[in-house]
Amino acid sequence: MDTVTLWLLPALPLAGAAVLLLLGRRADRWGHWLGCATALAAFALAAAAFVAMLGRATADRAIAADLYSWVPADGLQVDLALRLDQLSMCFVLLITGVGSLIHIYSTGYMKDDPGRRRFFGFLNLFLGAMLLLVLADNFLVLYLGWEGVGLASYLLIGFWFHKPSAATAAKKAFVVNRVGDTGLAIAMMVMFATFGSVDFGTVFAGVPGASEGTVLALGLLLLLAACGKSAQVPLQSWLGDAMEGPTPVSALIHAATMVTAGVYLIARCHAVYDLSAGARLAVVLVGAVTLLFGAIIGCAKDDIKKALAASTMSQIGYMVLAAGLGPAGYAFAILHLLTHGFFKAGLFLGAGSVMHAMNDETDMRRYGALRAALPITFATFGLGYLAIIGVPPFAGFFSKDKIIEAAFAEPGAAGLALGAVTLLGAGLTAFYMTRVMLLTFFGERRWAEDAHPHEAPASMTGPMIVLAFGSVGAGGLLVIGSGLQTWLAPVVGEAHGEHTIPAWVVTLLALATVAVGVAVTVRRYGRRPVPRTAPEPVSALTTAARRDLYGDAVNEAAFMRPGQHLTRSLVFVDARGIDGVVNSTAAGIGGLSARLRRAQTGFVRSYALSMFTGAALVAAALLAVRIW
Repeated sequence: MDTVTLWLLPALPLAGAAVLLLLGRRADRWGHWLGCATALAAFALAAAAFVAMLGRATADRAIAADLYSWVPADGLQVDLALRLDQLSMCFVLLITGVGSLIHIYSTGYMKDDPGRRRFFGFLNLFLGAMLLLVLADNFLVLYLGWEGVGLASYLLIGFWFHKPSAATAAKKAFVVNRVGDTGLAIAMMVMFATFGSVDFGTVFAGVPGASEGTVLALGLLLLLAACGKSAQVPLQSWLGDAMEGPTPVSALIHAATMVTAGVYLIARCHAVYDLSAGARLAVVLVGAVTLLFGAIIGCAKDDIKKALAASTMSQIGYMVLAAGLGPAGYAFAILHLLTHGFFKAGLFLGAGSVMHAMNDETDMRRYGALRAALPITFATFGLGYLAIIGVPPFAGFFSKDKIIEAAFAEPGAAGLALGAVTLLGAGLTAFYMTRVMLLTFFGERRWAEDAHPHEAPASMTGPMIVLAFGSVGAGGLLVIGSGLQTWLAPVVGEAHGEHTIPAWVVTLLALATVAVGVAVTVRRYGRRPVPRTAPEPVSALTTAARRDLYGDAVNEAAFMRPGQHLTRSLVFVDARGIDGVVNSTAAGIGGLSARLRRAQTGFVRSYALSMFTGAALVAAALLAVRIW
């Protein structure tokens, strides 16, 4: 690939979206195949670009293309420019590869849906917007893709908009993300005011000369944007509700597109975070809190998709925490993002296969003993399970352990605290994911009477099998010889710090923690009958976890209610104050004119008398002045 054809990567799925959405019902019969073809073509192009990049020297691997002058305003010149380097290549391969598998899976999952053509149009739009985001060479083009991803997520989460819950979830995701998007918009304003440009090169080159306060402000504003897209505390509340969309949407959002955007933004803006210890600390704290936040919620969810959604929140927390560690963690954050893309997509597609077999039932308490009825789903889901909890030699073992090592490598008490948090997160991950496995595939049958479990068609199981291979081998291939660290070093830098705790000790601690989490779950759910209805919670923590740790209540109390009161106050001031003055003035003039209008009788003699009286008064006044 060269600069001439770089634009084809986002253009292919965007063109597919345009055709599918503009042609309407005329494309119903073949629209899903066009959606798959554009996604696969983009992946083939990405694979060819990757091979070509490997063939070039390290210093020459990045390519850029200025398509045209987009904003030729006085004082602000912004080109529609794209850039493909080692960092964006990782995301391009993930987006197009996993995205294509999800497209293929959707041909079976959405087979009987009357809106299938529209669904594939939205999927293509999602891929195109995400590709534009990661290929952007300036913040304004990135913002274009950023908003495109937000729009596509709104359309897909609310795809079944006839369901009030789906429509509400889509609006919630859209509104919460607008809060984060405001942070990115203000950050661009700060960049233009400080550096006179929003181009990556100009901004990153100018950051060392900016004031400490400006760099800190940029870091915090960009973090706010990342929290919105990647569902990090305090903007995490939309992610669980987003499960109202079709299951392939959940897989696409959680594995290949939307929630990875925040991690990409932090890694891309490493020049900002490398120079601001305060901004890095904020990133680490957000990641650590979200890591535990999502894991605790996942332990209490009976809905299989919502349990996996909480898991995504937690795993993205690992990535954000790693990115906050600076050069020591950027590569490991991206490594975990890539491995997570394989096993989380596989887990969500597996959940969709289970729902397909169980009449769209999502409550795991109504599953049980499905391993015999769904052997392929059980095997692929099981491999994803082993990967996410970090069992060697599966992908998650390599990526998550590297983050735990990097956390312990931080100096002083901070390293011990972060290491303890990441270990606790690993134990909780083992607990809730083992719970998902036991409730779904083991134990006694708790099916509804009309349930007849059956394996999904090949169009669905095929992508699940491919993703299972990624869950098994991706981590090892990426870590051997420090491959990913070396690959990303020209973009995000590389650290060579000494670890205070040997890596093998950290590995043993992590594996022991995972083993404890599995053992506790087996004892609690594997050896006792599981009631089909969730029992009343026995602790305040369980109640809080079932209610998403009161995330919605906190947002309502801290933002929505005060916002309502502020709005009502402003409406009162506008209605009684501003409008009152305007209306009073109008009423006074109207009343005066009404009184003056009574003098207009329409009789000529009255007007003649008025003129005579006026002339007499004028004459009298002149005579009085003369005598005086």
